[in-house]
Amino acid sequence: MRPDELAAHQLRRLNALAAEILPHNRFYAEKLSGVRWPLESIDRLRVLPYTTKDELLSGEQSPQRAANLTYPPERYVHFHQTSGSHGRPLVVLDTPADWQWWVDTWQFVLDTAELDPSDTVLMAFSFGPFIGFWTAYEAAVERGCLVVPGGGVGTRARLQLIRTAAVTAVFCTPSYALHLAETSAADHMDVAGLPVRKLILAGEPGGSMPSVRRRIEQAWRADVVDHAGATEVGPWGYGNTAGTGLHIVETEFIAEFLDVQTGQPAADGQLAELILTSLGRTGSPVIRYRTGDLVRPRRRTDGSNRFVFLEGGVLGRADDMLIVRGVNVYPTAVEEVLRGFAEVDEYRLTVTKAGEMDHLAIEIEDRLGQPRRVADELQLRLGLKVEVRTAPPGSLPRFEGKGRRLVDQR
Repeated sequence: MRPDELAAHQLRRLNALAAEILPHNRFYAEKLSGVRWPLESIDRLRVLPYTTKDELLSGEQSPQRAANLTYPPERYVHFHQTSGSHGRPLVVLDTPADWQWWVDTWQFVLDTAELDPSDTVLMAFSFGPFIGFWTAYEAAVERGCLVVPGGGVGTRARLQLIRTAAVTAVFCTPSYALHLAETSAADHMDVAGLPVRKLILAGEPGGSMPSVRRRIEQAWRADVVDHAGATEVGPWGYGNTAGTGLHIVETEFIAEFLDVQTGQPAADGQLAELILTSLGRTGSPVIRYRTGDLVRPRRRTDGSNRFVFLEGGVLGRADDMLIVRGVNVYPTAVEEVLRGFAEVDEYRLTVTKAGEMDHLAIEIEDRLGQPRRVADELQLRLGLKVEVRTAPPGSLPRFEGKGRRLVDQR
């Protein structure tokens, strides 16, 4: 679409969303009171207030459920909750129509991965209340793939499933892709010899981080496709084939970008917080939702894909920034450096408070036992002088879902 065509499409979808939810949705009826609908221009979106996760957590319908539910409970059929990695878990419900919207939007990811009915895919996650790859499972089924559920079994059993079922695509987090490869190597079974040709990664940054992506692709000898989404928002992003970032599905989401320094609309290429409005989810809508994700947007006016591009994918979280000896640093930037060392199998960051400053210590499982070279690289790349020490092999936690490598003791 040309920019004017996309803006017209988004405006139609936004006005249709408002017409459906405002008579029933108490949260947004109060929040958007005084706004004249329908909006005459997509630019008028900027006069609407932001939505935050704290607001969604203050719902009166239930102590747990999100405050933005549109319909009575009997209209909903899917129950999921956020991981709780950034604050209290939030329960989000979906209607059958909303769930189908999730499944349809996931097809952008599967298109990029070039999956078709000849593929057999493994969903390597626990199938718990975290939304994870639940809708990816149904999207792959709808596409005609043979789908192998990987819940309720351990890492070695999943590796065996990949072999015996001749799995060609694995869905998991970046952390777990690395853990599968590490476990396979410990068992003298090379994942590169498996039939897997694609890894679809989500749940945490990594699929668009060069060192992480390179490490996974080299271990598996397979292509990585990145994906980004959120329980509160939906499956909003998919990686480009070069692996250098994410596209936002702008037919289903309106994206805005706030400069992290000024809070004003960010210019092209500036570090910004991502703001999203979901256009196809009426049961649990979010309008101008502050995701907390830090991105660097690039607008393209030519080529076959004009969806806004996020260079490097999700670069970090606004609430994860540390100030270590006057240096602003994000955990994802540290991971990018650490994953560049092939001999570093796992790591953990511990943050404490030293006066008014954050103090960062890093533990690494390093097969060379030479933490000094890692500390030197961190100082060279990030300007960060930090303590790096070795941990015994296999002593640091491994993760199936989102990696939790930052221990905050402040």
